[in-house]
Amino acid sequence: MRKALFPGSFDPFTAGHLNILNRALTMFDEVVVAVGINQDKRGFFTNEQKLDIIRQTTKGLDNIEIISYDGLTVNICRELGIRHIVRGVRNMIDFDTERSIADANRRLAPEIETIIIPTAQEFAHISSSAVRDLISHHGDTSLFVPDGVILPKVIK
Repeated sequence: MRKALFPGSFDPFTAGHLNILNRALTMFDEVVVAVGINQDKRGFFTNEQKLDIIRQTTKGLDNIEIISYDGLTVNICRELGIRHIVRGVRNMIDFDTERSIADANRRLAPEIETIIIPTAQEFAHISSSAVRDLISHHGDTSLFVPDGVILPKVIK
């Protein structure tokens, strides 16, 4: 079975993330969506809220698993027996960042390959930070998150 890890902070999971996930599912038998926990960074949403948003988003999709993890992405790949990491990019700035991360991961774990998927053009303007900004200013997020997703209230 060909399995891939789709890691990220997903703060929150957006329509662009869903586009990448759906396209990854055409290449792999199973995709594990992995919410990375960074102890040094306070997220906008709690880890459980992020997982819930992803569950809402992926309801009805087959062949996915949703987890959270702490530590290096290559370590969770090894732990789960996964040899492919899927990452999405919106533009060349994202690509340069993701390529650097992929190069570092390859040095740490040469047996794990990173697949970089450019997001579909209609989602290229969407970022988690834009969604967080809209939430902070009570804007309409419906064009940026998948249909049917209800974002939790954030208390800051």
